[in-house]
Amino acid sequence: MPDFLFMAIRAISSFIFLLVFARILGKRHIAQLTFFDYVVGITIGNIASSLSCERDVNTIDGLIGLLVWGITPICISKINLKSYTFRNLSDGHPTVLIESGKILEHNLRKQKLAIDDLLSMLREKDVFKLQDIEFAVLETNGRISIMKKSEYQPVTPSLLNLQTQRELPPRIVIMDGHIMERTLGTMGYSKEWLLAQIQKQGANRSEDVFVAQLEANGKLYVALKQNS
Repeated sequence: MPDFLFMAIRAISSFIFLLVFARILGKRHIAQLTFFDYVVGITIGNIASSLSCERDVNTIDGLIGLLVWGITPICISKINLKSYTFRNLSDGHPTVLIESGKILEHNLRKQKLAIDDLLSMLREKDVFKLQDIEFAVLETNGRISIMKKSEYQPVTPSLLNLQTQRELPPRIVIMDGHIMERTLGTMGYSKEWLLAQIQKQGANRSEDVFVAQLEANGKLYVALKQNS
């Protein structure tokens, strides 16, 4: 077998393995990357890249390495779901950085965070005044969670004792000219009604619509296709 074809097969095999591995781990590991996940991801990426590009790497050895590093975090994830103690060992635990409005300097030093780092993380949460904060917690994925003091929290209907109605999310009923008839039916509207509505907004037919979004109250947003 030619060398270039052999390397191509190895590269494709590595890619497929990484894709399957990412799907098995689930969306949590993508959205909430812990330190352990970070180390595993870097290691697997290095093994896969070496297997794809370096001729001196034995194929079997590379695949075994990928398999071991792929199975180990999956097993650890299963154990984490059942053992709180083990979860603390592998992922760590959240750290309180601000408590009752007071910055905990020893926790900042423990997490190797300078005050500038803390202020930057707070600004990313749209918090610019330290006096507004009641609690701030550094999560295991490196993100910060904030609870403002009660006087600085936004006003909600429940605080004003106002009654509210359940609001359903809007749904896409036309996408790139195609009518989502099943979605339209579940919302209680007909295709004829939809066509009449889009005509009021300048479309002669559904093919003229790029996207249409329907709210539960019957309000329709229509974006027409632009002439290319």
